[in-house]
Amino acid sequence: MAELKMPELNSVIIAGNLTKDPVFRQTSNNTPVVNFHVAANRRYKDSSNQWQEDVCYVGVVAWNKLADSCRDRLKKGSAVLIDGELQSRTFKTDDGKNRTIVEIKAKRIQFLNKFSKTTTNGEDVVVEPDEADYEDNSFDKFLTDEESDLMKGGKA
Repeated sequence: MAELKMPELNSVIIAGNLTKDPVFRQTSNNTPVVNFHVAANRRYKDSSNQWQEDVCYVGVVAWNKLADSCRDRLKKGSAVLIDGELQSRTFKTDDGKNRTIVEIKAKRIQFLNKFSKTTTNGEDVVVEPDEADYEDNSFDKFLTDEESDLMKGGKA
């Protein structure tokens, strides 16, 4: 009998908001790297038919040009869609214990907040809209009417 082989698949897509400002640094050989966490919300009905919300916090790491883009475009509260793969890493804590974390190594990041570029005296300046003035509805075209109502806090 032929031996079955498990496919090697490691893919993650998640959308959420940054919980804190990203932490940007460079490795000893000047490779840019940025770390941040996103909070992804999930709404569901519990056994008593009441709406509940659950939040999943996930660490993200991005390297090279993607790290540079994150440094320039992200801050606490920014909305992102991340495509990447899970990776784990182990390190020693200050008290000598080993600790392992699992995080997403980003391949692509879609910045969901709108930015506008203006030119002032020949210099490009990125202007971020006031959060109260902007509601991201870029995914609305993919939602059913029922899902759209749920996203706005209505009842199904």
